[in-house]
Amino acid sequence: MPDANALSLRVNFTWTFAGNITYAATQWGMLVVLAKLGTPEMVGQFALGLAITAPIIMFTNLSLRAVQSTDAKDLHQFGDYFALRIITTIGAILATIVVVWIVGYVGEAGWIILAIAIAKAVESLSDVFYGFFQKHEQMDYIARSMIIKGMLSLVALAIGVYVSGSVFGGVLGLIIVWTLVFVLYDIRNGRRLMGTIATGDLLSQVAKLRPNFDLQMMRRLAWLALPLGLAATMVSLRTTIPRYFIERHGGQYELGIFAVMAYFMVAGTTIANALGQATSPRLAQHYAAVRVSNFRNLLIGLILFGILLGVGGLLVVYLAGPFILTLLYQPEYAAHSDVLVWLALGTALSYVATFLGFGMTATRNFRIQPVIIGTTTLLTLILSMLLIPNYGMVGAAWALAIAAGLTLLMALIVNVHAYLKLLGKANMGRGKTSQ
Repeated sequence: MPDANALSLRVNFTWTFAGNITYAATQWGMLVVLAKLGTPEMVGQFALGLAITAPIIMFTNLSLRAVQSTDAKDLHQFGDYFALRIITTIGAILATIVVVWIVGYVGEAGWIILAIAIAKAVESLSDVFYGFFQKHEQMDYIARSMIIKGMLSLVALAIGVYVSGSVFGGVLGLIIVWTLVFVLYDIRNGRRLMGTIATGDLLSQVAKLRPNFDLQMMRRLAWLALPLGLAATMVSLRTTIPRYFIERHGGQYELGIFAVMAYFMVAGTTIANALGQATSPRLAQHYAAVRVSNFRNLLIGLILFGILLGVGGLLVVYLAGPFILTLLYQPEYAAHSDVLVWLALGTALSYVATFLGFGMTATRNFRIQPVIIGTTTLLTLILSMLLIPNYGMVGAAWALAIAAGLTLLMALIVNVHAYLKLLGKANMGRGKTSQ
């Protein structure tokens, strides 16, 4: 059954949608700021920093939020997740330093990458509190945090870039803002929620929010979450691999243009993630309790919504892509509107795959996900090597679209298998009852 303190599914989705769409809009606004105040090369510097740090952060995060929010049987406590996240976040910063040193990013490029890694590390600490809020279906806490953080981030980046004339100054603003939101807002709301669900006095309730550095417990949790961490890493690599090849063959100028258009498609992805995050705890509860019709109807509804969202986005981009790019950025971006159409097609396929991914997580199908994502990531790498040198940004969009289609197909097979297994459990239960 849903948590006694939980908000309704509709309210949770409303809050999640508001938080995610606001945050995505402000993140997109950062690229607009860089495009307006700077150059495509500056956008490329920022995009390169994200491309280098994203796979590292994704791996060390181990998708703990997904594991935490779907832990319907309370196998691990908040302190276990928090402790593991602290350790892995420190590892992420150290790994970034090693990568910057090995690859040889010197000067401003290296400092930008390291600064982005620190900012993302702070965001990772907030994320473990988000998992706590999501598990108890209190998505309003997450949404308010994201709205505040997003708006302050946009202002901080704009001021930092304007004053310093560099991307590095803007990223320093992000570090300051994200740290303040984590300390002053996320931790405070964590204490508030723990007070409503935990017994005992105030000190014992606060103690349950402290990290539990039990090595054996952290090892078990890390092993449980590792498949999802690998899957998330490869999802990130699948997105960033084409950017590495674009930067190599077209330089930071083309990378900046491609990054702007790729992020333009984030609005729909944000909606899909918002709905998936809001429904995944309920989906997991239906599956754990063998409520077949509830599970089936909710998952099918998500898939149909993904199809409608993808088709709608593709039509908008096909009919008005050049106009939108000229209005929001500069005419030089609109000259590559054909890339945006192919990106929209790949994104449409990824919407459905995203909902099927939430279905796999809700059914605790963790270990198959690295296999699926690993296969499609390898495919993206091969296609990028073959297509980008000859077709540039269009080739990158083709690679992403083909990989998204294969991901959708494989995820669908896993979800059908999970549903048939659930149906078998339900039939066995009826048979025992009739006896």
